[in-house]
Amino acid sequence: MKRKATSKPMQEIMAKVVEFYADWLEFVVFPEEVILNEPVERWPLCDCLISFHATDFPLHKAIEYERLRHPYVINDLHRQYDLLDRRKVFRALARAGIKHPRHGVLLRDEEGKVEGTLKEFSDHIEVNGMVFNKPFVEKPLSAEDHNVYIYYPSSVGGGSQRLFRKINNRSSWYSPVSTVRREGSYIYEDFIPADGIDVKVYAVGPYYAHAEARKAPGLDGKVERDSHGKEVRYPVILSSKEKLIARKVVMTFGQTVCGFDLLRANGKSFVCDVNGFSFVKTSTKYYEDTAKILGNTILRRLASSMSIPWQIPYQDG
Repeated sequence: MKRKATSKPMQEIMAKVVEFYADWLEFVVFPEEVILNEPVERWPLCDCLISFHATDFPLHKAIEYERLRHPYVINDLHRQYDLLDRRKVFRALARAGIKHPRHGVLLRDEEGKVEGTLKEFSDHIEVNGMVFNKPFVEKPLSAEDHNVYIYYPSSVGGGSQRLFRKINNRSSWYSPVSTVRREGSYIYEDFIPADGIDVKVYAVGPYYAHAEARKAPGLDGKVERDSHGKEVRYPVILSSKEKLIARKVVMTFGQTVCGFDLLRANGKSFVCDVNGFSFVKTSTKYYEDTAKILGNTILRRLASSMSIPWQIPYQDG
């Protein structure tokens, strides 16, 4: 959609693509009114399609366009539906051998009919026979719903921390309510103590991953910002195992450009969320690297139908 296509990271990256590959590549932003109102037969032609799920974006039409025109697709369109369901994300992580939190799933339909069992006690719950002691995490099944709750044991006062998309300088607030939600479908996870730090990983292809850390939103709910009003992020060096995790995430979900959340605890790294198409907000080096990786990837894919020079920009090691 227009908001995503004209975001600063996207504009910076595409400007670099033009700077590095102007002789061979040009990019066109499909007008929002065309995407929403025109049949795919009237969409602009392209050799390579960068398309990703966003609010109000008709992903099904992008899939129709791919079937009709057969462009090279940067991020697998069908698999983007899987990223909207946290249960499917965890299943894919399990198949790929990627560590993730132990979890149980409870499903409810619109009429309130429950698939699975839930028993609730003062300091733990049982989901389909699995015991989750407090603290544990309750996430909506839909990855689009960011209202995630962390429930505390009575030994620390009980209650719950309720996470949400940032509103001004808040990302969560404390509630005295200790009982789980009784409407909707949820995934219940073991709480992984990560010293109040979230690691955000941004992968571009199977061999490149940029990582940043921030204060976990469940810590106290206050967003740390710098003098420019940006959320404070800290550079993170990924271990060789974590770089392998990034590669596996890219390959497993077929998303050349994607982000995911990493929790570090007891010498291990766990993937707790996969976010699909994600960019670093402020990093010129990242923009340049991403532009070169995408440009080279596209040129290699289209080489059979294009006159490729013997030397093209490369991404430094």
